[in-house]
Amino acid sequence: MKVEQIYTGCLAEAAYYIESEGEAIIIDPLRETKPYLEKLAENGAKLKYIFETHFHADFVSGHIDLAEKTGATIVYGPTANTTFDIHQAKDGEVLTLGKVSFKVLHTPGHTPESTTYLLKDEAGKEFAIFTGDTLFIGDVGRPDLAQKSGEVTQEDLAGWLYDSLREKIMTLPDEVLVYPGHGAGSACGKNMSKETWDTLGRQKQTNYALRADMSKSEFIKEVTAGLMPPPQYFAKNAKMNKSGYDSIDEVLQRGATPISADELELIVEAEGALVLDVRNEQEFKTGFVPNSIFIGIDGSFAPWVGALIPDLKQPIVLVTPEGREEEVVTRLARVGYDNTLGYLKIDVRKPTEFISQHALAAENIPLDYINNNMHKLSPQHTYYLHCGGGYRSMVFASILRARGFENLIDIKGGWKAIEAQANIAKTDFACPTGIPQEVIDEAIANAI
Repeated sequence: MKVEQIYTGCLAEAAYYIESEGEAIIIDPLRETKPYLEKLAENGAKLKYIFETHFHADFVSGHIDLAEKTGATIVYGPTANTTFDIHQAKDGEVLTLGKVSFKVLHTPGHTPESTTYLLKDEAGKEFAIFTGDTLFIGDVGRPDLAQKSGEVTQEDLAGWLYDSLREKIMTLPDEVLVYPGHGAGSACGKNMSKETWDTLGRQKQTNYALRADMSKSEFIKEVTAGLMPPPQYFAKNAKMNKSGYDSIDEVLQRGATPISADELELIVEAEGALVLDVRNEQEFKTGFVPNSIFIGIDGSFAPWVGALIPDLKQPIVLVTPEGREEEVVTRLARVGYDNTLGYLKIDVRKPTEFISQHALAAENIPLDYINNNMHKLSPQHTYYLHCGGGYRSMVFASILRARGFENLIDIKGGWKAIEAQANIAKTDFACPTGIPQEVIDEAIANAI
């Protein structure tokens, strides 16, 4: 038996490859199929099943394309209804793989169809659970993503999750391994550990949601407290996972097509395309296509795209680092942005400056909520922008410039650079007023 976790850091997502006697299962695959097909070929294995733990909201799964290319059966748990063929497993059903088996445990709460798969080894011993977003390391799945107005509330889902954990998961032996669908950084939970697996016994001791003396009402209160609104693309990704999508091969072929500057201009005018520049923020600062926006590929790319581009069908043309065009198209497709129309093949950037005479008084506008706060800003004013390290402020600045704002200062290196200039620790101050004015003046002077 072989069990392999395939972890993708930019999405904090874990897929799994399990193999026995030449048969394989893949759990919660990402959109691209090539890595899984290569792994199957390397091991000389045939894909028998694709297990989905639930309808994912934070990424588009590769289950449909992978099934078409391998002949494998897509498996969802009870209550999962799709527009494509699946095996809708029953609670308690056993599916075999070579000399091992999987028991289906319906564990609703994060979503109604959420399912945990219990792996038993060659001797029939309970070996591991693949919990999806039901149980994380240090946390549990948020219960507000699948609520339906007037039908199921987040409190209802939280109550179901409490029962699922205590009736289906906490009754298993302590030595069972826990393999979750996400780690720290995912928006599917509140306080996940940086660890990506653990034993169930340790989780019973350390995970607040598995506290033995916790009542259902206490659980519901703690799990629903402090939930931020989910990113706008979550519900749209869940719908794609349930209803289907374009072939990833078609998306890649269309998006990884080189286009000239003249073609870019025509596409922008004819299709209303957005020019998305994904290079390093310092490269973007040096020069860029007019009205383009910056979201760097080497930051938290997909979540920021999902938070800032409301329409998944938005036509997009790319400015990318050389050789990374297909990677960018793939990472867009992972979160449902399939309408990439090509990338700029030559450099026609026009130099510009993010600079002005002075900065106004600071106001806190998180990047996530820029679209909701545009009414607070005026193109006639000058703005001094910074974040923690310089990535988010450059994204913010690019969006403002695309909307007609010219008088912008972006502080190179962000607040960390100001701290370094001040040569004092964070604990020495609580706000910008704790830094000498001459230090801030020098940081502004060195901003670009």
